[in-house]
Order: sequence, then C-alpha cells, then structure tokens
Amino acid sequence: MNLQDAKAIAADRHLNQLALLLLEDGQAYAGDSYGALGQTYGEIVFTTGMTGYQETLTDPSYDHQIVVQTFPHIGDTGVNGQDGESGRIWVCGYVVREPSPRVSNWRSEGSLDDDLRDQGVVGISHIDTRRLVRHLRSAGAMRAGIFSGPTLLAEDGRPLTIAELLDRVRRAPKMAGAHLTDEVSAAAAYTIEPSGQWQGKSPRCTVAAMDLGIKAMTPQLLAERGCRVHVLPASSSLGEIEALEPDGVFFSNGPGDPSAAERETALLRQVLDAGHPCFGICFGHQLLGRALGLGTYKLKFGHRGVNQPVMDLKTGKVAITAHNHGFAVRAPIGEAFQAPYDSGRYGRVRVSHVDLNDQVVEGLECLDIPAFSVQYHPEAAAGPHDAGYLFDRFVDLMISSKGDAAHA
Repeated sequence: MNLQDAKAIAADRHLNQLALLLLEDGQAYAGDSYGALGQTYGEIVFTTGMTGYQETLTDPSYDHQIVVQTFPHIGDTGVNGQDGESGRIWVCGYVVREPSPRVSNWRSEGSLDDDLRDQGVVGISHIDTRRLVRHLRSAGAMRAGIFSGPTLLAEDGRPLTIAELLDRVRRAPKMAGAHLTDEVSAAAAYTIEPSGQWQGKSPRCTVAAMDLGIKAMTPQLLAERGCRVHVLPASSSLGEIEALEPDGVFFSNGPGDPSAAERETALLRQVLDAGHPCFGICFGHQLLGRALGLGTYKLKFGHRGVNQPVMDLKTGKVAITAHNHGFAVRAPIGEAFQAPYDSGRYGRVRVSHVDLNDQVVEGLECLDIPAFSVQYHPEAAAGPHDAGYLFDRFVDLMISSKGDAAHA
C-alpha cells in the first residue's frame, strides 16, 4: 500500500466516524456516528428512562422522532428477541452520550450498535446530551437532522456547510398536523388468545383492539387477564369491529397529532354511540378527549420516560408511570363537567388523573357511558408496573356491562 492509498483509507475512516446533529434553531453538536451511516430528519425529543432502551426504540409511538437518551450509558445489556414492543425499531434517529463498548447480559442476542446499523437507524454518540436536553427543555421539541458519512459531503466532494444542512432540516415536515397511524398499524388483523392461568380456557371477554401503533405488551396483559384480543388495523370500520362481537373496544397508543386523526375520532364516536365499553391509552386517550368534544394541544417538550408521578384524583394515590406523548388533552380539573360534543350527547366526564410535575391531564372517566382513558402507559414495558390495575378495571367494566345487558 502506498502513502496516498493509506491517506485515503485514513480519511475515509475518519469521515465514517464523524456525525453532526443539527437543530432547526441552528444549534449544532459534533460527535461520532452510531448505528447506520447516513442522514435522518425528525422531531427531536428526550426520554428520561434509565432502563428499557430496546422497548423505547421499538415503540411505534416514536415514529418520525429522533430520541435522545438522558441516561448517559446505553447498550450495556444488548438486544434480544423478546423485549421489543414491535417487530422493528421505529425511532428515525438516536442520540446517546456513551455507547457501551461491550455487551454483558445472559439474555443478549446481539449489540445495540449492530441492531441500529442492521435496521438503518442513523445515530450520533459522544455529545453533551445534558446540554442538549437542557436546551430542549427551554426551547421545546423541534425538527432536527443527523448527518454522518457521505451525507456530510456535497456531490463534488466538498464538506457541506452548516447553512446548507440547516436548510434541509427546516424543510422536513413538522409533527404538528401529522397523521401517522397508517404507517405503524398492522396490515392485517391478528388474535392473541388468553394466556397464563387462562390458557386453553374460554375467554372471559373479547376485546377489539384498534392498532394505532400498539405496543406488544398491551394485548399480552389483556390476554393474561383472560381476554381474547383481536388486534385490528387502524383503517377498520365499526362493522368489522362488531363482526367480532366484542365485549369492549380498546384504542391504543400511537404517533402523530390527534387533531389530524379525524377518521379515528369518528370511529371512536361510533363505538361510544353503539354502547361498547371503551378504554384508551395515550393516543387513544387523546382521541377519546376529542370524541367528547375536548381540545388537544402540543406540549412544549412532552413527557417521555418511566418515572412520571401521576395522581388518581379519586383516591389520592400516586403512581410512578411510563409516558411517551407530545400532545395532551385540555379539560377542566376538579368537578365533573358535561362533555361538549353535540350538546352533551355523551353525558358527564371528569378528569381522573393528573401529572404532578405540571398538572397535565392524564386520565378521563365518562360517568354516564362505559368509557375511560389514561394518557400514560399502564403496560409499562420496561416498567414501572404501578398502573397495571387499569387493565383489571377494563375487564371489570366489560364484565359488568355484559351483566347489565343480560338483565336488560
């Protein structure tokens, strides 16, 4: 090998190690490439979880988002085939401080770096994530781009300027107004049978679960409570739901702006009009709010992580909960109120839960129809599990509604 070839190889290796994170407000962070080489654009958000990075990455609610881990050391336990919340990584970009140089866990089947690379997820490492998150907390979530490898160069081989890269970031679509459920929903319906102590037995309840970006643990926890869960694509109709003769209908978590989900909101109203017991989580909670005539709005930087304190306003009990949402429902906290839609067609509603950090509405309970919702994630993969009782509440609601129908 001659000196010129050696210099070319060294320059290429150096280029492949470089990465640049650029925020739409002009802030730039230089670091090392992590995962795949390339470029990616999305809304940059942060999650405060110290564990559960595989569950975070595979949560469909993170579609079109670049995720920053506030915990500095990521990748210690590698990845495996059991802990994913879907069949693929959904984040469009990944930002970490210190990737683990080695994997050490008896369940590991590979490294996180390799998994990111294999799935084409562009990331950046070795930047000051503390500084970045402090900025996002004051400036708010915004569009961003990660660039590495050849994407740092123009077609003529010259390095692209910050101004040129920033122009690309600012032309990326915003999360506000985005309708993303069809991107993340299952292409075809599938069924999860009762499991655990209910395996092989007749189901206690049949649930039609609308997949708006559903996490795998949700139907699993319903199945563990004796439910047969039919998971349906987001485009399903009320007729397709009722053909299953469900005892209840579940609306899942998912990405995007709830104000853009007019089809899903209309379907939820049809479900309420038909009298089916209804439970919504996260995006499903926002849809229930809009179906009831309440407004939704975009949070400055959202709630993401596994350590959010939420109070049940009926009992005063505080649960530590898992969150992943950038939008919230606007509703009066305190006394019950009439649902605004169609002159109070759905009766009285009350805010059932609030976030103790900022008083954001975290739950709704309908008092005159069988429907309730929470903004957070009671399936809580990878924890905590304080809110698992909400699945029991849904099962109890379905069973009591069946009893009421039998005696009607």
